[in-house]
Amino acid sequence: MSQAAQAYGKIANKIASPRELEADLLLTAASQLQVIRDGWDSKKPLLNAALDHNRKLWALLVTTVTRPENPLPVEVRQNVANIGIFVLKQTMTAMANPSPEMLSPLISINRELASGLLGRG
Repeated sequence: MSQAAQAYGKIANKIASPRELEADLLLTAASQLQVIRDGWDSKKPLLNAALDHNRKLWALLVTTVTRPENPLPVEVRQNVANIGIFVLKQTMTAMANPSPEMLSPLISINRELASGLLGRG
């Protein structure tokens, strides 16, 4: 089982709703990337693991949102899928050409989506 799926399962037992669970996972991934970005010189060795975790999380989100039985409106599903494609491309670019600046969009997207899931956006 992937790390993202394991994290999803562990947190699922502690949180009331799937929306809160997804928001928590996105915020955790954003926090990991933020720590690396802010402490780039000493935290850079943690980059690939954090990017891989975020990639797996987004792959799971995209897979879930694009299933035909997903109850979200088609437009919302398409928007999340498109954002997911961007996140996956940005992740691969960050792995190939690491820099603190490459992490900013990933951090922002995770936080914005989490905020929306929590009804704060």
